[in-house]
Amino acid sequence: MDTAHRGSGRVLLVEDNAELAGLLTELLSDEGYEVETAADGQRGLHLGLVRQYDVVILDRGLPALDGLDVLARLRGKGLTTPVLVLSALGNPADRVAGLDAGAEDYLPKPFDVDELLARLRALRRRHLDVARVLPVGTMRLNLDTRQVEPGPGAGEPVRLSERECALLATLAGRPSRVFTRRDLLSLAFPEADSEAVVDTYVSYLRRKLGRPVIATVHGRGYQLGAP
Repeated sequence: MDTAHRGSGRVLLVEDNAELAGLLTELLSDEGYEVETAADGQRGLHLGLVRQYDVVILDRGLPALDGLDVLARLRGKGLTTPVLVLSALGNPADRVAGLDAGAEDYLPKPFDVDELLARLRALRRRHLDVARVLPVGTMRLNLDTRQVEPGPGAGEPVRLSERECALLATLAGRPSRVFTRRDLLSLAFPEADSEAVVDTYVSYLRRKLGRPVIATVHGRGYQLGAP
């Protein structure tokens, strides 16, 4: 499958049906997602609060703590990660309840696999378009502070220049896209004349964050890497 149609990022899957959780984990992993699972609401709530994910897939009917209770508590703690609720309850009132609890999307069971994947891609795109903190591999780019924040215990934040931040934000905003130098010149350096500035700032970012942070796609351009 073309990488433009594949997923990326970390997914928290909260699902108590072990068979379905296994199938979804395999499916999402094959699509390029890194998946972590929780079999009950308490575990899902704990993981959602202490770890960083790009999308949460949340079953509604969970043991220990109902899925909508998990969602309300995550939102109450300020978590803005997009959430897709899966549920056997699919009438309009149930969907409204899920959306009112803070879900970005609600998909009744049984569902079509291709539709699930498409909805996840759409959630990621919409979230990245408005997010002020973007995932960069295991790190996070904070657009307000212009700092790249490592994972817990992984060191100190790295401050970027305005141009470095603009370039990295462009790549992180569409992690599966390969950008040509001309694309990046237009999007990140509109005031510059030469595409050479792109190569210069790619070099600066690799020096600060490690070479894997930006991948060179030979003959095409650059793409967010996986540091």
